[in-house]
Amino acid sequence: MVLDGSGEIEARALIVATGVSYRQLTAAGLAELTGRGVYYGVHASEASLCTGDEVYIVGAANSAGQAALNLCRFARRVVLVVRAESLVNTMSQYLIARLEAAANITVRCRSEVVAAQGDGHLEALTIADRLTGGTEEVPANWLFIYIGGSPRTGWLGPDVVRDDKGFVVTGQDLTVRGPIPGWPLERAPYALETSVPGVFAAGDVRLDSMKRVASAVGEGAMSIYLVHRYLATV
Repeated sequence: MVLDGSGEIEARALIVATGVSYRQLTAAGLAELTGRGVYYGVHASEASLCTGDEVYIVGAANSAGQAALNLCRFARRVVLVVRAESLVNTMSQYLIARLEAAANITVRCRSEVVAAQGDGHLEALTIADRLTGGTEEVPANWLFIYIGGSPRTGWLGPDVVRDDKGFVVTGQDLTVRGPIPGWPLERAPYALETSVPGVFAAGDVRLDSMKRVASAVGEGAMSIYLVHRYLATV
């Protein structure tokens, strides 16, 4: 393993647990208001801060739907801003049904946030209609952004197989793709093992991970166990 500015370290095994970098929404004014009404994610304990306010959420996956349901218990109104025609292809049906049943949740499809305004704290958003190109400025106290993340895997060498988005492919997901290029062992890769024997991946950085703290911790513990299994063979 080569470290930036520190030479090389010899290791018999490696666990990749570098997680993801959450994608930033590039709209005018958002950077200046991040942390001042604009946030990437929200904890359940923080939802009460939005009591009686207008809340906007950008995103169309389950995490955005769950956030909307959490925030609507406190906010006067929650608006989900979605670029696509509908939520059908990106969100679980049970969440869609709950969003539709909530009286203070609105879903704006074919829309995107293009600007944010505020003096020290978010006060308004500019939302564009992706079909007509028209824009509307709306009052907003809070904006929570859920547009996914990019795995921190750019440092990995070419021998570690990743999907087209950069997530590390492990275990059975490797074998279903056919022969693993350069795989030198007769056995198949262990559950969290990558295409390089002795290199394991755990948590959000791994393809098809659960994207939950509990599962990431479990995978970390499991990868330690698998490292011991691997080291017993070398």
